[in-house]
Amino acid sequence: MSQTSDSDRLLMPISEHDRTQGTIDASVVLVEYGDYQCLSCSEVHRMIQEIQQQIQLCFVFRHFPRIHLHPQAQKAAEAAEAAAAQNKFWQMHNLLFANQSAIDDSYLLECANQIQLDIARFLRDMTDHIHTERVTQNIQGGIQSGVISTPALFVNGVRYRDAWDTQRLLAAILYENGYANASARNSESI
Repeated sequence: MSQTSDSDRLLMPISEHDRTQGTIDASVVLVEYGDYQCLSCSEVHRMIQEIQQQIQLCFVFRHFPRIHLHPQAQKAAEAAEAAAAQNKFWQMHNLLFANQSAIDDSYLLECANQIQLDIARFLRDMTDHIHTERVTQNIQGGIQSGVISTPALFVNGVRYRDAWDTQRLLAAILYENGYANASARNSESI
């Protein structure tokens, strides 16, 4: 039985306030702390999309913009949250990763237009930094869980530290799913 230190555990529990795909009571929950300008996050984004086509899981995305490396990452995170306020988080999320080298004010506005947001509301949210606090809460939760760089993944609350490879990540997820299912079967038989 391996032991996991607190620096390898997700300390901020999943809640209804998170940006999720799938149900939070799924047998496997994959949490990513990501940055929209991080090239590795873009690769992981594609990997997760592939995995989601193969198995059911709950995917949670939390913002962790590394503004010292990516000057537009904070703005991109706020734009995603402004889209979320109009029920279009995942559409914005996908567009931001699709063309992350073009992220600037005009591209964010173009994305908002493309997914048919209320542009006046989007611009107000961005100008007034309405969603800064939510992004900051994600960052603080990541720091509590030992996140210092992106992407950072947690499978069922345990930090994934293997290679950024679809098959290895899928294997870790399937292992956790098998473990979770075996634990559930064992507790039912007690």
